[in-house]
Amino acid sequence: MTTDWNDREFPNTICLFDVDGTLTPARGKIGVSMMATLMALRKKCVIGFVGGSDLDKQKEQLGDSVLSMFDFCFSENGLTAFRLGRELPSNSFIQQMGEERYAKLVNFCLRYIADLELPQKRGTFIEFRQGMINVSPIGRNCSREERNNYEQYDKEHGIRRQFVAALEKEFPDYGLKYSIGGQISFDVFPVGWDKTYCLRHLEGEGFSTIHFFGDKAFPGGNDWEIFSHEAVIGHAVKEPADTEAALRDLFQL
Repeated sequence: MTTDWNDREFPNTICLFDVDGTLTPARGKIGVSMMATLMALRKKCVIGFVGGSDLDKQKEQLGDSVLSMFDFCFSENGLTAFRLGRELPSNSFIQQMGEERYAKLVNFCLRYIADLELPQKRGTFIEFRQGMINVSPIGRNCSREERNNYEQYDKEHGIRRQFVAALEKEFPDYGLKYSIGGQISFDVFPVGWDKTYCLRHLEGEGFSTIHFFGDKAFPGGNDWEIFSHEAVIGHAVKEPADTEAALRDLFQL
């Protein structure tokens, strides 16, 4: 066990958190109460977050001091990772896929979206990230009201679910995983590059207990793989208030 965690009451324990819907409201900023809870928790154990977004987006939600606020910062499921503010080795989706396969995948997505009949379409339908692509039928440039409306429309019509099924049928040999998360999009990444990817950065740290908190902890949700991992104690939450309540119960905060 590293000596870096000897100042914690439980140095062998780490709590990992999804961001959207777990630490913050969907695409919203972290609240004062959650900040205080995390500060108190960090005295008890090691803490980290793991999310599919890149670090810039996570800073928008968690604050510019995120690298000093958490012991481990896992952006893009851990493809970009930081330990006590220092960057760890990274990997990339484009290296894994190759340009030709990547182009075929993107072209299919754009054609599929073009044929979708939706109440609204905005911009940035495909966002390229270090470890994945994020696909949004409505487009990530939608307003908060449009985002909320689309979420309800998607629940009624299964737009993202059908989109994923079409991709699985079209690219059965690409070794890709599709994960529906948030309100308006889904992630596409190589098998094994879900949120469990971050766990490889914890090897050798000596943690005997790994807690994970997430609001998409159901089959097909982007928290499911790490939530159900054999080395992890998973906690399903619906909103940040649930996360705080669970932490108070677990650690007597």
